[in-house]
Amino acid sequence: MSKSIKFLAMVAFVGAVAACDNSRQEEFVVVAPEPISVEPTHTGKYK
Repeated sequence: MSKSIKFLAMVAFVGAVAACDNSRQEEFVVVAPEPISVEPTHTGKYK
């Protein structure tokens, strides 16, 4: 067989193996953390 036919067969085989890959890819979800407590606001009154 010629080198070009061997190369095309190899590329087709690698493509078929890659298409049949069933591994799941991880999804990353980034959530902004909420503040633990709210800072007190000035009300203008003494307690």
